[in-house]
Amino acid sequence: MNMADMIIHVHPELGMQERNKLERQLEGHIGIDCAEFSHRPHSHELMVKYDPEALQGMEILQMVRRLDPVASRIGL
Repeated sequence: MNMADMIIHVHPELGMQERNKLERQLEGHIGIDCAEFSHRPHSHELMVKYDPEALQGMEILQMVRRLDPVASRIGL
């Protein structure tokens, strides 16, 4: 299995409950190994490790946008 990393920027005011919910939802999806928000100073950045053979980065971004419509992908 190949792994890729992606960083998604979410709105800085997205609450802790929403962030925890988002992490759990993503980690429960097939093909996603890990989803976690970075700690200070960039607590609005979500790091996602996933299998690009199982799903595409844009699919993950769309999942995040269900909770935060202005979320955007940051290139690595």
